[in-house]
Amino acid sequence: MSDRHVYEYALVRVVPRIERGECVNAGVLVYCRAKSYVGARTHLDEARLLALDPAVDLPGVRAALRAVEGVCTGGAAAGQAAQDDPGRRFRWLIAPRSTIVQPGPVHTGLTADPAAEALRLLDLLVR
Repeated sequence: MSDRHVYEYALVRVVPRIERGECVNAGVLVYCRAKSYVGARTHLDEARLLALDPAVDLPGVRAALRAVEGVCTGGAAAGQAAQDDPGRRFRWLIAPRSTIVQPGPVHTGLTADPAAEALRLLDLLVR
């Protein structure tokens, strides 16, 4: 039996000006059903974001990224989503939205450790 399990992931993007379509990758969402794991790792390159839009609301973007992490963590930080299982929280986070902080398309892979995979993807795709 394999110790690797299917996982899904999506980038968290910051799109400061929707009409221009430019974005900065600011995090990654990872979900592994077999491990009942949902997690988010974020890193905001503020200089890069300000290069796209010098007037961007940095405190608002930081708050939105913290909220994404909170929904993944669960507990009081997740608000109403705290009672939902990890899969429901992941599906809610990857739902299309028209805000500055948006999820990207979902991709899949295999991993033995979804938390370590989240860090690997953050380093590979965001930092």
